[in-house]
Amino acid sequence: MGVTVVVVVAHVLAWRATEFSPAALVRGWEGMADFLGQAFPPDLSWRVLGPSLDAALVTLYIGLLGTTLSVPFALGLALLAARTTTPGRWTYQAARSLLSFLRAVPDVVFALIFVTAVGLGPFAGVLALIFHNTGVMGKLWAEAMEEIDLGPRDALRVSGASGIQTAAHAVLPAVVPQFVGLLLYRFDVNVRASLVLGLVGAGGIGFLINQSIKLFRFDEMATHILVVLVLVVAVDQLSAFVRRGLT
Repeated sequence: MGVTVVVVVAHVLAWRATEFSPAALVRGWEGMADFLGQAFPPDLSWRVLGPSLDAALVTLYIGLLGTTLSVPFALGLALLAARTTTPGRWTYQAARSLLSFLRAVPDVVFALIFVTAVGLGPFAGVLALIFHNTGVMGKLWAEAMEEIDLGPRDALRVSGASGIQTAAHAVLPAVVPQFVGLLLYRFDVNVRASLVLGLVGAGGIGFLINQSIKLFRFDEMATHILVVLVLVVAVDQLSAFVRRGLT
């Protein structure tokens, strides 16, 4: 009963703090109708569609590099942040703290920081994803390594194997399928995140969407969103195909 009361009170407070109002949404139907009327039909002329497709490829590349280039950093921190492979308590706590920090800072904030450092463009988006994705994947991989059967690891340790040998021959082989699955999932997430990064100047199709909104060219915005939909579906199908190939 007590838990139910706490949950109800929390939702009441959240309702008030967010000024949640279905009535306001209903009253705004005319504005939404006007917006949709200007957005449809989308402008599918090559003048709009060509740059949109090019920018979608840039968005895909941002997500790809942001994922793959974070792998060595995430793996290194995961090995230090997993109880099964960490060399010591202080190393474990330091690695966990760093991973928590990288996860806590949103990729958009990292993008804003790197835009000021390297300027507008996709490079800032790649850097933002590398930092944030290192924190997320490092934590997920560390938890995966902590859930393995410790028998093979302990056997290698008793036989005198070093920490690196134990990780390479007992721990990592046991979690490769989980690692690949999590990596593909993060690639899918990062492609969609790179769209948002474009809204703050990190390049890609998100930048075109932001421009279209500022210029009140909602028909062009609709075209870019349709291209994003195709891109997301294609990435999802690609990830599913790779998973089937690995299994």
